[in-house]
Amino acid sequence: MITVPEGFGEGLGDGADAWVASLPKLATKACARWRLTPDGPLMNGFCAVVLPVRQADGHPAVLKLTWVDTETEHEPLALKIYDGDGAVLLLDHDAELGALLLERLDHTRSLLGEPIEVAVDVIGSLLRRHRRFEAPAEIHRFHSEVRDHPAVPGRLVDAAREVATRPMGSTLVNADLHYENVLRGDREPWLMIDPKPLAGDLERGVLPLLWNRFDEMDGRKGLTDRFLALCEAGELDVEKARDWTLYRAVTNWMWCLDEGDEGQAVICAEIAGWAARA
Repeated sequence: MITVPEGFGEGLGDGADAWVASLPKLATKACARWRLTPDGPLMNGFCAVVLPVRQADGHPAVLKLTWVDTETEHEPLALKIYDGDGAVLLLDHDAELGALLLERLDHTRSLLGEPIEVAVDVIGSLLRRHRRFEAPAEIHRFHSEVRDHPAVPGRLVDAAREVATRPMGSTLVNADLHYENVLRGDREPWLMIDPKPLAGDLERGVLPLLWNRFDEMDGRKGLTDRFLALCEAGELDVEKARDWTLYRAVTNWMWCLDEGDEGQAVICAEIAGWAARA
């Protein structure tokens, strides 16, 4: 049914090898359950494979098989809540197989390829629309531990810790909303995919929109300009968005250093310093 790309699943964690080996069987079971016919080459991201399919009535869709962990476990629930409002439509879900049947979008066209002004405007529209969605009790308010790190200035660590102590809202937040995760659709021009849901303040979702397409910004002025454009387009609280950006930049900086991702660590460091006005 499918051939999994070599190297897929590296870095996912314990049990990933067995899961990757089971993917052909899982795909076969899901196609049998939903009467799907493969309709294109297999695609993959970091933690999922996606197979274009045709449903029994001929309509196009995609079958997504996802590695289930704390970041991905509530993706189906979030998609049910969005119910296609600015997001890819969930057609069906099989928790046992880790399988999602989704409407098919144009994976060759994302906001990554659009002028940044257009991308920011689209993202802002999605943020405004999604402000009304409350996170259910199953979706948690997650904080990474703000620990000391020898390579991260203590003043930034302390500032991030202070942000983490503040009360949060209960909005359904996609913590991984960025330009590559918004694809061209037929039902709507642009639709969000792959939500990583959290409960909290919508402003918590700004950081990926700054580190993605980072090289297009001209220093801190460019960073400020994009940040303010995103806040205006999404009707976000500027100070709250800056504070959550600081918190996430610091914690992601530490993670990148520990994982040996020096390039991304440099970007996080720059954003953290900017957010702290350092």
